[in-house]
Amino acid sequence: MSFRYHLQKIVDLKGSEKSMAEWEYAASLGKLRKEEEQLELLYDERRGLEQALQATSEKPTPMTELLMLQRYIEIVDERIIRQREGVHAAEVIVRKRQVHLTNKMVDEKVWVNARERALERFRSAWLAKEQNELDEIAIVRAASAARG
Repeated sequence: MSFRYHLQKIVDLKGSEKSMAEWEYAASLGKLRKEEEQLELLYDERRGLEQALQATSEKPTPMTELLMLQRYIEIVDERIIRQREGVHAAEVIVRKRQVHLTNKMVDEKVWVNARERALERFRSAWLAKEQNELDEIAIVRAASAARG
């Protein structure tokens, strides 16, 4: 006699939903790392521009060149601001996906536990039935031995 859980498709569905939530969470973490790396590149670019501006300003240089470097630094600053917004948005998505994953994990655990309880009830009923059959066999043998 084998155990067949009548709600197994739901348990499987909950497992699939959890797997999908794990994938979405991992993808959002990857996007966040990419956004953070891009922001770090912009910070590096800005530091390089500041050093170039500093070095250029220490020697005789036309004012237009200094203004051009300063304007480029301002452009990089604007890109940094937009990139910070991108990092923040990615962080929000990561938190949202993490909560979603946690909910899916809890949901799956509830259904797996229900299946485990049903399996335990099945085993107990099966063992009780088996014990009753063994007791019945023992009674029949005892009765046969008493008569014969």
